[in-house]
Amino acid sequence: MKGAIAESDRQFEIPGRAQFVEGNGGLPKVRVTSHEATGEMYLHGAHVTSWKPAGLEEVLFLSSESRWEEGHAIRGGVPICFPWFADKVDDPKAPAHGFVRTKAWQVDSIAQVDGEVTVAMFTESTEDTKRWWPADFRLVHRVTFGSALKLELVVVNTGSTSLRFEEALHTYHKVGSVKEARVRGLEKVHYFDKTDANRNKTQQGEVAIDSETDRVYLDTRDEIELEDPVLHRRTRITKENSRTTVVWDPWVQKARSLSDFGDDEWMQMICIETSNVSDFAVDLAPGQQHIMKAVVRVVDF
Repeated sequence: MKGAIAESDRQFEIPGRAQFVEGNGGLPKVRVTSHEATGEMYLHGAHVTSWKPAGLEEVLFLSSESRWEEGHAIRGGVPICFPWFADKVDDPKAPAHGFVRTKAWQVDSIAQVDGEVTVAMFTESTEDTKRWWPADFRLVHRVTFGSALKLELVVVNTGSTSLRFEEALHTYHKVGSVKEARVRGLEKVHYFDKTDANRNKTQQGEVAIDSETDRVYLDTRDEIELEDPVLHRRTRITKENSRTTVVWDPWVQKARSLSDFGDDEWMQMICIETSNVSDFAVDLAPGQQHIMKAVVRVVDF
């Protein structure tokens, strides 16, 4: 809830390492400080908004125009898309990318191991979520802030029937210039081009951004590398239990149409999203759980 840091949450604090503070718009967040990294994670959407490995610049992009309000998703960082991706196929009035990124989550645990701090938050099905999606579920976002940023999205089917869902860790990477950045590791991979009537295409060579880009790469398992010659760094993304990778940049016109996005901010970001979407949606039996993981690491240029 806006401006409210519950005393029950204070029990999770680790002095000098993890503290609850008031964030933008009065929304509560956990601030992490260790000798390996600093970071921030909001209860609003269990949303990671900052990760800075020791001695390095900020890795995540955050829009200066983001709306820090209940009911609105934070623009940038790592939004969580669940239980559908993009628009809901059978309900155009449903919230884009699902409903959990605009919910207030609860703290599950905060732990420290050596120089790493792990923050886990959870949300569950309610009568309100069942307006959009009838399933019973528990969702946990477990984030480890250290020399690497480790993201785990845990879905548990708490109901008596099977469920099918899409999911994405919609990570916004900060870059010096998206025109100069290159994404490697998707060579010869088939993808749906959402800017070209969802046509199925094949990636030729490395990914270079020179226009609006919205692609769902299919059956991807390999490590992905983002090279940024302007900020002089390379970022590697590895993942588990993820079969699709989304690459997105709004470019000029789309950026101008987004009220929570600066007109020129498309130059400073690229989304590389660990996901299971489209034909790779996940089926989960009653009582079962699914864990999707992503690890982001900055390596020498």
